[in-house]
Amino acid sequence: MSIKRFIPNFVTLLNMLCGSIAVIFAVHNNFVMTAFFVFLGIFFDFFDGLLARKLNVQSELGVQLDSLADMITSGLVPGIIMFKLISLVSDQPDFAELPHEWNSIFHWNGFKLAPLALVGLFITLASGFRLAKFNIDEDQQTYFKGLPTPANTLLILSLPLIIEFQNSDFINSIILNKWFLVGLTFLSCYLLNSNIKLFALKFKDYSFKANSIRYLFIILSIVLLVVLQFAAIPLIILLYIILSLLNKKH
Repeated sequence: MSIKRFIPNFVTLLNMLCGSIAVIFAVHNNFVMTAFFVFLGIFFDFFDGLLARKLNVQSELGVQLDSLADMITSGLVPGIIMFKLISLVSDQPDFAELPHEWNSIFHWNGFKLAPLALVGLFITLASGFRLAKFNIDEDQQTYFKGLPTPANTLLILSLPLIIEFQNSDFINSIILNKWFLVGLTFLSCYLLNSNIKLFALKFKDYSFKANSIRYLFIILSIVLLVVLQFAAIPLIILLYIILSLLNKKH
């Protein structure tokens, strides 16, 4: 039995390991290290499928393993991050303004839980639902139907990174608004499971004619990242959606 059959699955397991470590850091509010391991996990996620194709060792086991790894790195982690962010703003004095059953923070043996923050975990549920649909959808070979979980994770992960590194009071005031976070959570859940067709960054060849939309997206993304740094990530996701809607070929 050739060892090359196990190489892509080993890379997938590295993705799963990175996601598990990211969960630990996210729970302890260390979002910088969370981001590092998520980025590393997404890197492995990109290359496991590529290796499987190059080595011609695609398997059903690899497909299922890939989804399980994505569920951790790109499903559980963003849900925890959003839960933590909503918990953070819910701990502020204006939390008392919330009506009825949402106007208190529960305490259990020293653990504080803001019920509204549980909405953040809807991202994890929506990610799991999307991954399950993707596994049984044979149409999504050259395009994605709905926002891929890694892209959605980068969107959610960008929020604490913008707060940490951009040092903009205006942007922070937007991000640290509980209704903005709740609204973004529901938008995220919708985008994950929408029927919007989004082009995949898979190159059958490297000609500009066949991949013009991909090259345009990559170039504009690099420019945005250089100019705006982490604040560029939400704009890149928006750009991805807009270019996909304008693109007639997937």
